Amino acid sequence: MVKASIIFDEEQRVFHLRNKQISYVMGISEGEILTHLYFGRRISGYHGLRKYPRYERGLSPNLAGTPGQVDRMYSKDVLPQEFAGNQTGDFRSPAIVIKAANGAMATDFRYDSYEILTGKPELDGLPQTYVKDDSEAKTLAITLKDKTLQARVILYYTIYAERAVITRSTQVINDSEDTFNIEKVASLQLDMPKQDMDVISFPGSQFHERQVERQALRQGITEFGSRRGASSHHMNPFVIAADPSTTEQSGEAYGIQLVYSGNHQFTFEKDYIDQVRLVTGINEDGFSWQLQPSDKFQSPEAILVYSNAGLNGMSQTYHHLLRERVARGQYQYQDRPIVINNWEATYFDFNAKKIEGILDEAAPLGIEMFVLDDGWFGQRDDDKRSLGDWYEYTSKLADGGGLRGLAEKVHAKNMQFGLWFEPEMISENSDLYRQHPDYALQIPNRPMSLSRDQYVLDFSRPEVVENIYQQMTAILDRVPIDYIKWDMNRHMTEVYSAVLSPEQQGEVAHRYILGVYSLVDRLTTRYPEILMEGCSSGGGRFDAGMLYYFPQTWTSDSTDAAERIKIQYGTTFGYPVSNMTAHVAAVPNPQTQRGMSLKTRGDVASSGVFGYELNVQELTEAEKELVKEQVAFYKEHRHLIQFGDFYRLKSPFTGNEAAWEFVSPDGSDVLVYHFRMLASGQQPFTITKLTHLIPDGIYVDQETGERFTGDELMYVGRYDDPTQDGDYVSQVRSYYLE
Repeated sequence: MVKASIIFDEEQRVFHLRNKQISYVMGISEGEILTHLYFGRRISGYHGLRKYPRYERGLSPNLAGTPGQVDRMYSKDVLPQEFAGNQTGDFRSPAIVIKAANGAMATDFRYDSYEILTGKPELDGLPQTYVKDDSEAKTLAITLKDKTLQARVILYYTIYAERAVITRSTQVINDSEDTFNIEKVASLQLDMPKQDMDVISFPGSQFHERQVERQALRQGITEFGSRRGASSHHMNPFVIAADPSTTEQSGEAYGIQLVYSGNHQFTFEKDYIDQVRLVTGINEDGFSWQLQPSDKFQSPEAILVYSNAGLNGMSQTYHHLLRERVARGQYQYQDRPIVINNWEATYFDFNAKKIEGILDEAAPLGIEMFVLDDGWFGQRDDDKRSLGDWYEYTSKLADGGGLRGLAEKVHAKNMQFGLWFEPEMISENSDLYRQHPDYALQIPNRPMSLSRDQYVLDFSRPEVVENIYQQMTAILDRVPIDYIKWDMNRHMTEVYSAVLSPEQQGEVAHRYILGVYSLVDRLTTRYPEILMEGCSSGGGRFDAGMLYYFPQTWTSDSTDAAERIKIQYGTTFGYPVSNMTAHVAAVPNPQTQRGMSLKTRGDVASSGVFGYELNVQELTEAEKELVKEQVAFYKEHRHLIQFGDFYRLKSPFTGNEAAWEFVSPDGSDVLVYHFRMLASGQQPFTITKLTHLIPDGIYVDQETGERFTGDELMYVGRYDDPTQDGDYVSQVRSYYLE
């Protein structure tokens, strides 16, 4: 029996999407305007309480198309809507802008029809949430029409039976005989009544991704986005709207996340009577899509989550949804291997003997996978050459039998073998560039901007994607590879394609992302046994779109544990721990030159998908023993860490501590991490309280054997160890239910 329901009340002309947790209500108002009525905690029924008051607003135009019947009390300018048009009476941020054949930019989409579907329709060529069985969800498809443009939009709303989730997307269809250009199309619009509201966003930079910033929403426009060609380090495609009183454990929060990896935009607008509109989708800056007669354009999907159990409650919904209904493939629920990567140990300067030396030390420590990073292809001895030449640099590993010989040596040590690629880039000093200089994004007669001594391949062109596909499959068919690290180390400039018309150049950035998705989809389909990890100079493309193809992503190029505490903490607001790779690096840290104990570095890294990013040959015997202990600890608790429920307890953004907790779904297994940043001459005593335990259950401290009830650990709490000396110290406690 389907536990999600979609009801259309013919008399009230109201749609009500509902499950056990949430309700989403909208209505058809005068003039066939689709209006937003309510989104939040489940209600059993709706009986007109949100019928919008009639009140004449100065300078608010009345509804067009009703000559002789103009109601001066009724205007789109303040009306809460589901999909607002442009230049037709609503001066707030529009959901859609279309440039007609005559140059006009007005849009006015009115309700036409609806369809209720069992399950969830697939979006062609885009990442998305999905269902495994049609009984999991129901979908409402509402068609709106602009009769002047002869255009349709279909708004898709999917409600899951067991999740506090509404997914949204938009399809635009040209029913006219003329070509028009879509200048903006939202995946989601959400209009909310007057209320105080905080917005939480996740800005950052390379080495400093997904920091947590909370601000009160004020009148006017507050906007977050990326126009770099990627979702970016600088602003993640995920924001939260929350009541000012909302905490980690209580209060209302609305999460909004795009399943998209390119340019994005989140626009909050608080109008002159303090109503709030949110519009999100592909960034309109630089975007324009030429739509021919009878053609369709599909927007990316947006995931809308409601929580009345605080920010942790919202995060739990995202963690489960992304892990269970976005991630795919055989590694979706499989425990991920412990990795050692050679990059910070050797950089480009390696040969077979050096790599074998690392393997000889790593295998006895219990490490499960070796990854050969940048430098194995073309003539790649530095970062100024050979991107685009995905053939083996034979002389570099010749003394070890080449890539295949190295893979066999790794496997002989009972380890898996991984390889680094950067498929989307091209070096000027490369065979591919010499043969096809037009494959790089560039504008005729304009100098090209180098970044990291490389250019961006024009993945909006299928023939470019095909070239890279053929090169990669030639390697993957010949060498037994278990893992790919897929990197992307610069953003887009000179965004222009040699094969598109002048009128279509606004399509390049989106077509590029579609090309990336196409290549990744073909490779993951052809090689389902290969574990693929996303990377973009660290966490520069850490989004739900890439999670659809890559079950895990390199969280940041910062391997400094002090920085990583904040980065990993911020990441968990919208993404599951199974998506978040984290490694132990050498000290002094390569990025910050900071020193820190191996214990703390291990504790931070073991809070994600665990690995090492250092030269194990340089470790002391004592350090090797500690690494063995860390590896053994992680293997014991790996499944809990990667697939258990995760809760944030103390924020490193608001104090000198951080704490988080992993709990098994049945509450029987618990791990608690506590970090203190800076030491003090008068160290305060701090208490950490746990959450989501069985109140009357007896929990045993695995190290000391002490016994506590669940409610003690949750409500009384336990002192953190104040005796550890120095900065950046950590403590991990493990409890099991007796």
